[in-house]
Amino acid sequence: MTSFSSIAPRLEEQAIELPSWAFGNSGTRFKVFGTPGTPRTPEEKIADAAQVNKYTALSPTVALHIPWDKVEDYSALRSFAQDHGVGLGTVNSNTFQEDDYKFGSLTNVDPTIRQKAIDHHFECIDVMDQTGSRDLKIWLADGSNYPGQADLRGRQDRLADSLEKIYARLGEEQRMVLEYKFFEPSFYHMDVPDWGTSYAQVAALGERALVCLDTGHHAPGTNIEFIVMQLLRLGKLGSFDFNSRFYADDDLIVGAADPFQLFRILYEVVRGGGYGADSGVAFMLDQCHNVEDKVPGQMRSVLNVQEMTARALLVDSDALTAAQEAGDVLGANAIMMDAFYTDVRADLATWRESRDLPADPMAAYAASGYQQKIAEERVGGVQAGWGA
Repeated sequence: MTSFSSIAPRLEEQAIELPSWAFGNSGTRFKVFGTPGTPRTPEEKIADAAQVNKYTALSPTVALHIPWDKVEDYSALRSFAQDHGVGLGTVNSNTFQEDDYKFGSLTNVDPTIRQKAIDHHFECIDVMDQTGSRDLKIWLADGSNYPGQADLRGRQDRLADSLEKIYARLGEEQRMVLEYKFFEPSFYHMDVPDWGTSYAQVAALGERALVCLDTGHHAPGTNIEFIVMQLLRLGKLGSFDFNSRFYADDDLIVGAADPFQLFRILYEVVRGGGYGADSGVAFMLDQCHNVEDKVPGQMRSVLNVQEMTARALLVDSDALTAAQEAGDVLGANAIMMDAFYTDVRADLATWRESRDLPADPMAAYAASGYQQKIAEERVGGVQAGWGA
């Protein structure tokens, strides 16, 4: 099996973007829980995200969600982030929390509402221009609940037209990534329910339109690593939203439900050339912290991704190829399992120390007193969250 020392330099390439909204209050569809120290402003979210990067050096950028992170001066917000050692990353649109979008946004039959949704994306691109962000990420709640409620083909045609207008507004260095989700909030059909629909829509737009894969947005039992492979093969995997699920779109800490699945996904990322700064594939978390503290929750996720990336890099690709070509079923499987079962935690701790990072970032953060500090200081005002 490949040695840890031989893969250690590749770990330097890892960057996992944090979502600003993960630092706000969240919960179930029935209740959103408040927590002492929850950020009240985009600046406080960024300051918390910077703590994750401080102890792990894994999360150099923070994704924004508009209008949740709307400010008067985005250049000032960019400078604030830089002063805290991080940059601003993906800009996420929001067309799912206004009454006008009850029956759809970019796919709505009403041209006035459709234009409103398009204009919102133009606003997001304006934000990107000021923050230096590369990616505009679009997730749509659009869909229907009952057979006959909506014209399925008409909605796809309107989606294509809307996306074309948004894509044309992007700068030459900017990209669009279209996320998909197989159900929720609509239950009969979603307008972008799967990777194939997302691929079909972005392929018609151009090379800077790509697919975003959220690991929680699939039916149970879906072979997600196959989708990863196919999108990499087609050159259309733009980004990941990493989280974990037991039942549906649970948005839990990455690797909590199925570490082996995370390993398999990351193996295909490495195998397909999707790992590293030059790959063009953006790693990002998308999760909610319903009961756990948010900063260490994000920290736990990026560390889980790092650990499974290290294990994926340990796979002896030459030996695996030889076993596959020889039809050695058990031998090939054993090569994968040997890498997965390798405990790399001590090696990662030593590697961190060699970079002047704490061997145990979770313990170092807990000992820093930051959690207690923000709980004491952030009193009054309105805590950030998505409401419910």
